[in-house]
Amino acid sequence: MLKAALNHAFDEGHVGNRDAWGRKLKPFRDVEVARVHHLDVKQAQRLVHAADEDFRLLVRAALETGCRYGELVRLEVADFNPDAGTVTIRKSKSGKARHVVLTPEGADFFRQHCAGRARGALMFCRGNGAPWRTSEQSRPMAAACIRARITPAVSFHALRHTWASLATMAGVPLLVVARNLGHVDTRMVEKHYGHLTQSFITEAIRAGAPRYGGKVSKRVVPLR
Repeated sequence: MLKAALNHAFDEGHVGNRDAWGRKLKPFRDVEVARVHHLDVKQAQRLVHAADEDFRLLVRAALETGCRYGELVRLEVADFNPDAGTVTIRKSKSGKARHVVLTPEGADFFRQHCAGRARGALMFCRGNGAPWRTSEQSRPMAAACIRARITPAVSFHALRHTWASLATMAGVPLLVVARNLGHVDTRMVEKHYGHLTQSFITEAIRAGAPRYGGKVSKRVVPLR
């Protein structure tokens, strides 16, 4: 974050060069090791049921899409395509639009939530009809974690990690996970979730690696 701020200062012409933090600074050892907190399926189900009624819809949407809080609260009803089973994020963190592919269960959730509503209406609102504002997810998320007995409590962003982690562990290719999350390549996904593919790799090798037949002879005695 600090480096981004310094780069912005350079781009705006407030400093003459960025050598001091660009080429000369090196990262501390092991600072790139990612620590990702995610829920398992049962914890996610408990969280959905424990959340307040209006906030529950946001929690479920995050778990079905892996979208960020800011992306979800900007969605309009028209951004859900029931025929394609997708949700369109018109403005993401990168500034680019993307189409988030839903599972059949996820598509059913959005279809039911959007049924009969004006296409230009905000998809998710507070109980009083007001839009969700910046950081207004923190308190209801903390309360839902307490009621769902999730310790330590997780942030709303952990729901994005939950979608990605569970998808990765289920064998969804990292490139597909990256595209649905809005990353241009797999680098960030590999950094955060690459270690979760190990069980999938093990199962794939044991299921599909070559086998050469034959039985081990009991008469073969190893040389000593």
